[in-house]
Amino acid sequence: MKQAIIIAHVFLSFIITGCGSKNDEVKHVTDKENSIDTHADYQVTFIELGSVSCIPCKMMKPIVAQVEKEYAGRVKVVFLDVWTADGKVKAAPYKIRVIPTQVFLDKDGNEYYRHEGFFPKEELVKVLEMKLPE
Repeated sequence: MKQAIIIAHVFLSFIITGCGSKNDEVKHVTDKENSIDTHADYQVTFIELGSVSCIPCKMMKPIVAQVEKEYAGRVKVVFLDVWTADGKVKAAPYKIRVIPTQVFLDKDGNEYYRHEGFFPKEELVKVLEMKLPE
């Protein structure tokens, strides 16, 4: 019984953190009808792909709100609820495997970083600042 609890705990940890993974594959979204509109006024577009009903996604909500407030005018923040019809269509080009997934696009719309699972603010800010001028 104790072993089953430990296994369940480890499994849930992997689900919540997304194993801390990052996809090194850089891509440019070419499906203009369903893609997120990047704008030259923003150095970074930060896309949070998740759901309002997912527990790790709910944990990301205050972080996303803080980023939107603290980086207003420099970072475009987009949330897509992938469990809705509209969100599912707009998220399709990003080929996500788990939620939440964070996708970071440079000013030209090229993906430069991806993270799966809960993303602590301190780490997320490091990724934003990779493309923000000092």
